[in-house]
Amino acid sequence: MKRRPRKSSARKRALAIDVHAHFVPEEYLRLVDAEGKPHGLRLQPGPNGPLILIGQVPIGPITAPYHDLDLRLKEMDGQGVAVHALSLMPPMAYWGDGTLGLRLARLVNDAMAEACRAYPKRFVFLATLPMQDSEAAVDEVNRAVTQLGARGIYLGTNVRGKELADPSFLPVFERIDALRVPIFLHPLNVIGAERLTSYYLHNLLGNPFDTAVAAANIIFSGLLDRFPKLEICLPHAGGALPYLIGRLNHGWKVRQECKALKKPPSSYLRRFTYDTISHAPESLSYLIDLVGADHVLMGSDYCFDMGYERPVKVVTALKLSRGDQEKILRGNAARLLGLS
Repeated sequence: MKRRPRKSSARKRALAIDVHAHFVPEEYLRLVDAEGKPHGLRLQPGPNGPLILIGQVPIGPITAPYHDLDLRLKEMDGQGVAVHALSLMPPMAYWGDGTLGLRLARLVNDAMAEACRAYPKRFVFLATLPMQDSEAAVDEVNRAVTQLGARGIYLGTNVRGKELADPSFLPVFERIDALRVPIFLHPLNVIGAERLTSYYLHNLLGNPFDTAVAAANIIFSGLLDRFPKLEICLPHAGGALPYLIGRLNHGWKVRQECKALKKPPSSYLRRFTYDTISHAPESLSYLIDLVGADHVLMGSDYCFDMGYERPVKVVTALKLSRGDQEKILRGNAARLLGLS
């Protein structure tokens, strides 16, 4: 009997969807360079690409694959990734006052939509919003989703230090909820930054802490009860949240400040989804055991040095069933982003 040729593992891996993949239009960098200084930002040239300096905190370097689609596609093929969900990166669009914030958001969303039109099978995008102006943010949600085809919304964990659970943002969440698109969070303006200036700790510790702070505020504020179908994806494997959930539960039991919540915080863990960027297989396995494989999505943090060069292998190296691997590599993201 003639044997069918075996499908290569590369072909199988090519179905993966990466939900945490940064894209930085060159026009955005030019706008930072031209108008960032009064807002505490500047662009610093470097041998591998420019750095965005937020005060003294460096972001980058912004290497060519951040905006060169051909280079990006070549690297995606090498990783076995079929689709990138494009998102911006800190400092996002919150640093611009007045109309500048809206200009930044529209510029980024237009550039990402153009990339998706050029390669509709390889890219989708998560819209950036000018959250410092709730009315403008609502308008940009409408434009990005209904006109440009955004598959999700990209929000910082706070907006200039204001928690996402602040009532001023309710109109934005109402519109996102009505359009039934998911939200993807990313750390920004991290808490305790003054103590995290050494050893790159603003990223190593600040990012996962800030995700946990944002998620805890979202839970305790009742935002998830108000919008029972709202989907929110937490980056970096949920940051510190999954590992401190017992402490939040205990506080809910004994502290009056937490009593407004009707159910324990742990009951909300499956209201979130989580990417895979933990940098420790033990932590990722714990997360999957805690929330289930149907709530975890592959991410790489492309193309930061704090990301994964082989994001598919991070998943396939775990002791998971083939079905659970498929969910994490593609199925969960396809459902969330409305892909076939």
